[in-house]
Amino acid sequence: MTLLRGPALSEAFDQGSGAYDRLVAASPGYHAHLRRSARRLGLPDGGAGLRVLDLGCGTGASTEALLAAAPLARITGVDASAGMLERAAAKPRLTHVEFVHAPVEELAVRLAPGSFDAVFAGYLFRNLQDPDAALRLVRRLLVPSGRLAVHEYTLGGSPVHRAVWNAVCAAIIRPAGRLTGDARLYRHLQDSVNTFDTAPEFAGRLRRAGFRDVRALPLPGWETGITHTFVGRAGRRADAGEAARRRPPPRPGPAGRGDPRPRRPPRFTGDAPSAAVVGGGLAGIAAATGLAERGVRVTLYEGERNLADGWRDGRRGSPTARP
Repeated sequence: MTLLRGPALSEAFDQGSGAYDRLVAASPGYHAHLRRSARRLGLPDGGAGLRVLDLGCGTGASTEALLAAAPLARITGVDASAGMLERAAAKPRLTHVEFVHAPVEELAVRLAPGSFDAVFAGYLFRNLQDPDAALRLVRRLLVPSGRLAVHEYTLGGSPVHRAVWNAVCAAIIRPAGRLTGDARLYRHLQDSVNTFDTAPEFAGRLRRAGFRDVRALPLPGWETGITHTFVGRAGRRADAGEAARRRPPPRPGPAGRGDPRPRRPPRFTGDAPSAAVVGGGLAGIAAATGLAERGVRVTLYEGERNLADGWRDGRRGSPTARP
């Protein structure tokens, strides 16, 4: 597989910018989940007096989510795609937002340390050549104890989550990309998620980059176990790296406070019960996912062949999928 990086990815987003908003609007919960992640920044007083960076703002969907959560904040949106930024700047609600056309890597020389009180990054880090360097840059741009929220596709680590993601891509995302002439971009989307960090791995990246109080928070609906919000605060620059090196490894045991692993419902013990899930499209996939996560033997009856095939392939035959 070949992932798009740098100028090649920016060009693909330029080409796909015209249809981008229509495609993401068709994804259940897309805008609601962005708003939820923006609220998780926890900015007080509607963001009054705060400077907020929307990193990888795209066509402005994340910027609108930030405005809903912090209408009084001063927001700067940055993106490497001129086509996506053009769409963002044309939106009536965003006319007072400052937009900057630049790749993340250039911000080190364009913005001073401590320029922002908070940073929001939606669907960004898996697209970068060096996400660790970008995270260190974000920490540098934040004031001490500044807030970070990352909204990102990061699979939860279960084969079920990977199966759901690949089924949705096979049945919906990649066919839609072919219809709009953006097949390469949406193949990149599928592959970039499959090859990027799991949620616990990305939480570890944040800690190593000098962020503290890191938490990985789930999102509802079909994206449970597929998309997460990560929140944290910038540590002191002088000792953040040393603190990360001194931190002991997490103790084994159930997920608890401060543990980045998503909470899971208890599994059945003894002889596993069985269940059939009939149809329902994405809702049926989500129901089957929840049951399988608890150890139930699931047979999925799905009339949409692409969904059934994607589910079966991702689960390597268990649970069973039947068109």
